[in-house]
Amino acid sequence: MVMMLFKKLSDVSEAEMQKLLSRGSGLEDVAKTVSAVLSDVRTKGDAALREYTAKFDKVELANFEVSEEELQQALSSISPELLDHLKSAAANIRAFHEAQLPEAIWFMELKPGVVLGQKATPLESVGAYAPGGRASYPSTVLMTVIPARVAGVEQVIVCTPPRPDGSVHPLTLAAAKVAGADKVFKLGGAQAIGAMAYGTETVPKVDKIVGPGNVFVTSAKMQIRDVAEIDFPAGPSEVLIIADESADAVMAASDIIAQAEHDPNSLSILITSSDTLAEAVNKEVLVQAEQTARSSIVKASLKNAAIIIADSLEQCIGFSNKFAPEHLEIMVSDPDFVLDRIKNAGSIFIGNYSPVPVGDYASGTNHVLPTSGYARVYSGLNINHFIKYSSIQRISKSGLESLKETVIALAEEEGLQAHADAIRTRFGYKPSK
Repeated sequence: MVMMLFKKLSDVSEAEMQKLLSRGSGLEDVAKTVSAVLSDVRTKGDAALREYTAKFDKVELANFEVSEEELQQALSSISPELLDHLKSAAANIRAFHEAQLPEAIWFMELKPGVVLGQKATPLESVGAYAPGGRASYPSTVLMTVIPARVAGVEQVIVCTPPRPDGSVHPLTLAAAKVAGADKVFKLGGAQAIGAMAYGTETVPKVDKIVGPGNVFVTSAKMQIRDVAEIDFPAGPSEVLIIADESADAVMAASDIIAQAEHDPNSLSILITSSDTLAEAVNKEVLVQAEQTARSSIVKASLKNAAIIIADSLEQCIGFSNKFAPEHLEIMVSDPDFVLDRIKNAGSIFIGNYSPVPVGDYASGTNHVLPTSGYARVYSGLNINHFIKYSSIQRISKSGLESLKETVIALAEEEGLQAHADAIRTRFGYKPSK
């Protein structure tokens, strides 16, 4: 029997609710270990990378960079059909992110002689982290590299953990090639983040690091923000499903199972105003948990799962906004009613035929998303993560004259006389010695 929380919302204890909402990240538990790794990488460079790759990945590597020959071998080892699917997913991801591109430059005339504008400039270099471990994630390579390329980033590198034989999964390498990565490195964990943040003899320093990872990777990303920016913290994956009696119980259960197979720490929650649906989904989850290929991982993950019965759809929405899920599925008869009231969610999937896996791989939306409630303040990975904005002012003498009294008054009120004088000098004033 798989144990999961199955209760009416009114019966959920404060401790149970806190557990659901907090999703402890574990960052504090690994902070010192990660700090030591980062310090070694910063001071010892490639030597530290070799040491930690041998220690954590159990493989000794003379060279971290994937050669062009390895990349070509990876491409030739993949079936043409699978490669076509990879390219199809890449095309959808590219199209969606191209639609997000801002104007490169724009201007507006605030008043005569006062023209304001904005210039969008892509970052110069980005590092993308693609997890390894229990599975390879070529989809994450597509999701991180393609938006950077669409944004116009000059240099995009990828770090991904090596397998025990020192290789990288060929589909991951093929994804890097299809997405347009400049270099791929066989590096994982906190040491990979340190390498991209500080730069080593082999790995170039980047301006920003994006991509999900385990708690060590996330902790490392949080600790290197003095030298490189990051996208956002990303921990164990999660889904929240808002459903009513119109939802298909088998489909909803399959989405819970799909989420659970990610990792033992993944989190799946169904909240519904229908007792009948809750019972049906619970029954179906137990059946599917026994049948799925990664049953042991799923069963471990389901210990974190919950099916909650609310009094109303409004209560479901309120819980969702408080939870701020990475993935939100809306399986109700009037989805627009719910969508209009959602405030916090990484990515939203509407209807019985919009399961999370379609966004993970092929619809084109990005699957690199904030977890652990960070959707309250962070957006999922998008074009704006790879672009910086400069404001522009083009002001004539007459335009400045229309603003001068306001600037002078506010500057003097703040005690910044030279600021005020910088305006006055443009109209004949000469500061006294």
